[in-house]
Amino acid sequence: MSTHPVKLVTIICEALAREPLKRLLHEAGAHGYTLFTVEGDGRQGRRTADIQEFANIQVEVIVQPPVAAQLLARLEQEFFPKFAMIAYETDIRVLRREKF
Repeated sequence: MSTHPVKLVTIICEALAREPLKRLLHEAGAHGYTLFTVEGDGRQGRRTADIQEFANIQVEVIVQPPVAAQLLARLEQEFFPKFAMIAYETDIRVLRREKF
């Protein structure tokens, strides 16, 4: 078995950022992503998933390290001032590097 190092970028934000975020992922070179509705409680208060427009979403994308760096930099510059959002990267290893 041969594994390859890549980055998992996780973004949790308000649902209003959904479409701009999807555009950014494409522009940054992400080949795919997983997006789902989440709920939670934090500094910005409690967010439930009852009303889709006011829910939070979580996006996970597996990318090469340079893409992760570009993505996180653009999130910080372009999205953080406009949306309630957190983002982080995790080092992971995948079996099929060509997918990412």
